[in-house]
Amino acid sequence: MFQNFRQQLPSLDDRHTRRAVMSGIASSTLGVSLLSPWTRVLEAAPAAGTKTAKNVIYFYMGGAMSHIDTFDPKPDNADVQGDVGTIATKTPGVQFGEHMKNLADLQDKLAVVRSMTTETADHGKGRYWLQTSYPVLNSIRHPSMGSWIVSPAGLGKKPNSDLPPFVLVNSNGNGHPGAGFLDPSLTPVPVANAEKGIENLELPSYLSDKAFKRRLDLADRLDAKFKQRYAGYQIESYNQMYKDAVRLMGSKDLEAFDLEKEKTEVRDRYGSSSIGQGALLARRLIQSGVRFVEVHYGGWDMHNNVADGMANKGTEMDQAVGSLIRDLASSGLLDETLIVLTSEFGRSPGINVNAGRDHHPAAFSYLLAGAGIKGGAVYGKSDDRGHGVDEDPVGLTDFNSTITVACGLDPFKQHFAPNGRPFKIGGGGDPIYDILTVS
Repeated sequence: MFQNFRQQLPSLDDRHTRRAVMSGIASSTLGVSLLSPWTRVLEAAPAAGTKTAKNVIYFYMGGAMSHIDTFDPKPDNADVQGDVGTIATKTPGVQFGEHMKNLADLQDKLAVVRSMTTETADHGKGRYWLQTSYPVLNSIRHPSMGSWIVSPAGLGKKPNSDLPPFVLVNSNGNGHPGAGFLDPSLTPVPVANAEKGIENLELPSYLSDKAFKRRLDLADRLDAKFKQRYAGYQIESYNQMYKDAVRLMGSKDLEAFDLEKEKTEVRDRYGSSSIGQGALLARRLIQSGVRFVEVHYGGWDMHNNVADGMANKGTEMDQAVGSLIRDLASSGLLDETLIVLTSEFGRSPGINVNAGRDHHPAAFSYLLAGAGIKGGAVYGKSDDRGHGVDEDPVGLTDFNSTITVACGLDPFKQHFAPNGRPFKIGGGGDPIYDILTVS
């Protein structure tokens, strides 16, 4: 029996996950295919090739987005579903929340993970774990996923571009893990307001280019002894950051940050909301040579009046992400760009006394689209009330490792922090190969 079991197991080189092993055990010892990977993916589209992502646009819905009102509704349980209705998607039998009209129409391009679960309902800790793949530790600062992706261990910076490799949109960067223990030059450049772009890059009227260069030269001479005494990669990294900033100030690539270059009808199509303009800016930046764009859109902490909150936030998010996917698909960029939609955890199935939903880490949903992803997929299952996970639980490290594989990177390779401790891009979880076109 065990000889047959070994023969039926997928090659560990091809599908080296515990999920694959468990599938083989079920088939060989129980004579069932209940755990077959294909039973976990509903109506997944055929693989469109094996292209991996060259770019990533990562949407973070700060405050904990409700899975029941977006991608995992429970229409058969009125007390759970509340006042937010449902809508059919392109995939037979799959429904979304009523405000997800654009994404429902694009479901053949999406992979929805309905079995996300985490161990904390604390916003700060949940966000850190999501963005770094590791829990908060006082002894070390872990890098964010974006910094990993643009590092030499990841995809690296794009050549022939003066733009920063990692841009953080609609955030001033406070509370973001940034580059962690990686090279400081991999810290994201924050754009607090997508409509304003990068501010304060023009020299004041009283300062000529020649005078500015003299000031830079003087600063270098004043810092010379300090740099010599404390020479090392950190000093060199900060020096490089200043050099990159100066080069960017005179670069024509700066036009990528100017949304005024877009036609009014295009800006209107994305919506005037911060996520709408953020999504449009992300598209422009990816087209111009930025590797990783992270767009923040807060306000999902809906302890009060979740129905009205979803009518506002849900509609704006759906319009923005839907327009982005359509634009990238029409230009061919969707084949090389991975789109990710996350939140730190979900919200409770029960409606509270304030007509809202409370924090809920036990079950929630994430969304993926684009390069490396099978469209039309729904992975995992929450229970009838959306309270817990019934099938195929996915932790944050599993999800982040899936992003790692979609980018063509090895999720199991060890990388070392300056203190010698080993870490893995994505945290070393089990990638969800069933929704990936690559392995």
